[in-house]
Amino acid sequence: MQFFRPARHLIRANLKAYLLLNVMAYGLLTVGLLIGVLFPDLNIAVKGSMDDSGTTDQVVALLRTPWLFALTIFAVNIVKIALAAILVPSLIVPFAGVAVFAYFAVETGVTLAPVDHAAAMTLIPHSLTMLVEFQAYVLLMLGAYMLGRSWIRPKSARAISHRQGYLLGLRLSWRLAKPALALLVIGAVYEALSLTYLLPLLFR
Repeated sequence: MQFFRPARHLIRANLKAYLLLNVMAYGLLTVGLLIGVLFPDLNIAVKGSMDDSGTTDQVVALLRTPWLFALTIFAVNIVKIALAAILVPSLIVPFAGVAVFAYFAVETGVTLAPVDHAAAMTLIPHSLTMLVEFQAYVLLMLGAYMLGRSWIRPKSARAISHRQGYLLGLRLSWRLAKPALALLVIGAVYEALSLTYLLPLLFR
């Protein structure tokens, strides 16, 4: 597929970093799940804050309109995570987005921890959502890594100055951002449909 060819080339050229980011992302997610199981009060506290902020009520309301639910999920993932947590911090401080995402990964695991039967059932279809969406975030973090590297060490991107290295790093990040966006679309659609139609079947 022509659309994913530039990303595949960059992944092969930076395979070690790509694999390490995968281990970090899914590893910290797993750590968060374990923390949530071992310390259920943390899970309750996180979900309680979601209830207090009205997030839970909004999700329940959106379940009645799957296409709007998918659009909302996509928008939240783009604004809150892709931009605010990964891309924007990395544009200001090299590699900062990787550190911010690490916290998000653990928090997500704590939130989704199977502390009871309902949470365990929800985690079954949601596991695929996490797999797809986290892979999108790994691509974005790889872009942040390449931006930071070319910014700090311009010669690694065959640039002659830090400014030129920064600009070249932005181009490389964009090549990875496009397939990441596609994965976030797929993840949002699946998450909306699975929570709307598949999850109720598991509770019958």
